[in-house]
Amino acid sequence: MATAVTNSLSSVSTATSTGSANANSMDPTESQDRFLKLLVAQLNNQDPMNPMDNAQMTTQLAQINTVSGIQELNKTVQGLVSQFSQMQMLQGSSLVGHHVLTSGNTISKDGTTGTGAIDLSADASSVSVQVVNASGAVVDTVNLGAQTAGRHSFETDLSKYTSAGELTFKVVALNGTKAVDASTLMATKVTAIGSDAGGLTLNLSNGKTVGYSSVKAVL
Repeated sequence: MATAVTNSLSSVSTATSTGSANANSMDPTESQDRFLKLLVAQLNNQDPMNPMDNAQMTTQLAQINTVSGIQELNKTVQGLVSQFSQMQMLQGSSLVGHHVLTSGNTISKDGTTGTGAIDLSADASSVSVQVVNASGAVVDTVNLGAQTAGRHSFETDLSKYTSAGELTFKVVALNGTKAVDASTLMATKVTAIGSDAGGLTLNLSNGKTVGYSSVKAVL
């Protein structure tokens, strides 16, 4: 009889261990129900001369409560992530048709006007923007004069450019004789929105797709 009880306890203990290992993949209610059934079976089959102590039972109950709590927390977080994604898509849809500033050096064309922007890391006593054609030749220079640190936009007259192809620009910024770091920004129209593993994405009129987090400003 003692051997039968021992074997039964061993079997139940193994099942309990397996049930705990698989609890993360179950529904919280299902895993709790299975655990309680196993615990009752273990109590029914325990050796009367060597019963399970209270500390062991408390530990097992605490384990199932922890697993259930984590599963409920995961569900809550997943729900919040889903809601956030939906809100982000809804907000992103308002960007369609607008221009956004992203990193790049392509001149944005609007009729005969070309635009772009720069970001200065420090004050500069002289700033100039060189407009470059598809062949790499500087075809015009826009003098912006002295500028403070931060973002500044510029315009250029496209009617005087006869060559085909994209126009790009580069910045020469000086503070006295010392060069000032400057980032180039391009204004591009948003044609559509989408999403990927990284979140909201924007489809631009130049054929590129950028993440929403890379947008510097909405114009």
